[in-house]
Amino acid sequence: MKKITILLLSAFFQQSYAQDDLMKMLDQEKTDPIFTTATFKSTRVINGQSVETIAKKHLDFRISHRFGALNSGFTNLWGLDESRIRIGLEYGVTDRLMVGVGRSSYQKTYDYFAKYKLLRQSNRWFEPVSVIAFAGAYTNAMPTSPSMQFFNNLERQMYVGQLLIARKFGERVSLQISPTILHRNKTETAIDENTVYAAGVGGRFKLSKRTSFNAEYFYTLKKVGTVYVRDPQYKDCLSLGFDIETGGHVFQLHCSNSRGMIENQFIGATTGSWSKGDIFYGFNISRVFSFDKSAKKTHK
Repeated sequence: MKKITILLLSAFFQQSYAQDDLMKMLDQEKTDPIFTTATFKSTRVINGQSVETIAKKHLDFRISHRFGALNSGFTNLWGLDESRIRIGLEYGVTDRLMVGVGRSSYQKTYDYFAKYKLLRQSNRWFEPVSVIAFAGAYTNAMPTSPSMQFFNNLERQMYVGQLLIARKFGERVSLQISPTILHRNKTETAIDENTVYAAGVGGRFKLSKRTSFNAEYFYTLKKVGTVYVRDPQYKDCLSLGFDIETGGHVFQLHCSNSRGMIENQFIGATTGSWSKGDIFYGFNISRVFSFDKSAKKTHK
């Protein structure tokens, strides 16, 4: 009898706790959500996209710069004599959708992309992370000829799709994963597959109010079973750097084994090796301009 009584009491209390938890969850849904802000300080972790988007009616003017390799020696002043640049414009169509275009001097490539915010991290139990859908296209405008394996630039066209999933832990730490598919209409080498499957991991550690340490790594699938699907000359991309916020600017300093600054380059065509000193250092500068008149009036 005592055992039955104890079991009944246990079931009663468990049911009571479950009801209390359910009521708390329902109450939380009724209240206005508190959305997480500044998971990252820029729309880029370093090379790769972050879950951040540009606010509605705001324009981000970006300049990305990469010097030569550190192992190029004194003759090239350890890379300072060589540089590549990307200039881009990114615009917030809505608070969820942004679009962008850019042009890189490296491989004379034009890029076009869109990012859409599917989910935003909040204090509600069903929104533990931020999720962004990213899609981009890349046009290599370098000269082509049959001797170069390419008859036209359409054969060099590339596309990428990503899901960016991130969570901010407290005030200092943010982590992101980025499952990626990259497709090339035709590859530079015959032993490289047209489609590349990759997974990116990135993070941010806040050092002070205006500075943070960032890191990211993109792993690409090298083989399926015993069959290699990637040319061995291509490596995984590892990048380390610092973000410095100065008012309306975000200044990013970093080192990477990728010379390229856009997805088809640093995910699909990284050839540098950290162990051999194939390290390219550079910076990103971001300046945001507002075209939202109502926001300006409210600010005043």
